[in-house]
Amino acid sequence: MINNIDMASERKHILKDKTEIRTRNAVKEDLASINDIYNYYVDNSTCTWQTNPEKMEERQAWFDEHTEEYPVIVAESNGKIVGWASISKFKGRDAYKPTVENSIYIRHDSLFRGTGAVLLKELIELAKGAGYHSMIAGISADQKASIVLHEKHGFTKAAHLKEAGYKFNKWLDVVYYQLLL
Repeated sequence: MINNIDMASERKHILKDKTEIRTRNAVKEDLASINDIYNYYVDNSTCTWQTNPEKMEERQAWFDEHTEEYPVIVAESNGKIVGWASISKFKGRDAYKPTVENSIYIRHDSLFRGTGAVLLKELIELAKGAGYHSMIAGISADQKASIVLHEKHGFTKAAHLKEAGYKFNKWLDVVYYQLLL
């Protein structure tokens, strides 16, 4: 049985460069920042295979699906959201319920400071606390930093699908990493 996720409202962390960030549960007022961070990568990266920017109505529907059982958290620095992360259903069928998928996006101008590691660590703790059994990360195979991040947190490669997507006029492979909680 999956338990409700219990989280303190705010947590403080010191990053590699000595910057302090706060992490907390996302609220509706964060959606514009969450969407801006995500849409940067839609237009500029293969870390998402979405090809059209997310509209605010779509982001709101996504947020509404992320109930207490599937949280969204944000990282703030100096009053600005610098990253977000979520736990989502892996698949819709009931037998998949003990497995979740993670997503982590960091503002493009705030990369490589340790924010992604803080967010991933929190997602893992949230998933364990909720009683989930497995966490999956679907990663574009060319996203080496994301692969390294997940490996550092105990994820192992579970699958490699060749030429599963097409973006920016090139075929893309996807790798699936898994952590048994």
